[in-house]
Amino acid sequence: MKKFGIFYGSSTGTTADIAEKIAKILGVGSSDIHNVNATSPSAVGDYETLIFGSSTWGSGDLQDDWYDFLDGLKAVSLPEQKIAIFGLGDETMSDTFCNAVGKIYDAAKETGAKIVGAYDTEGYTFDHSDAVRDGQAVGLLLDEVNHPELTDRRLRGWLNTIAE
Repeated sequence: MKKFGIFYGSSTGTTADIAEKIAKILGVGSSDIHNVNATSPSAVGDYETLIFGSSTWGSGDLQDDWYDFLDGLKAVSLPEQKIAIFGLGDETMSDTFCNAVGKIYDAAKETGAKIVGAYDTEGYTFDHSDAVRDGQAVGLLLDEVNHPELTDRRLRGWLNTIAE
């Protein structure tokens, strides 16, 4: 089983770019980076740690390609794997910031995998996010619209916690 598999959905290319940055930091090859629109959910079984990424759209929705992938993921049992989630949003959408992370988290919990990579929300400005549970984000929240200068630092700090 390979250490890391990165799975993302991307409409504009920004989430794909972040997936590539993550791969570079972790030393993950391109064959282990998967666009969910062209990947079977069964591919997740090849990895110890899964990294899922999505942007948030509209009124807090997942990126479109994730819906079918998550439906298929419900049939997969992953008690030996870990799942970490990252998401992109716009803090000015302060009632739905990075909601996609929360939606993926809810689906991922059903697989039996251990969810890793919770992240502190200090330094963010938003009113509500489905990604926040008990005062902490269930994954990494990124705002490439308003705060791209924070992305690299946040990515490295977050990846250190899941790469252990």
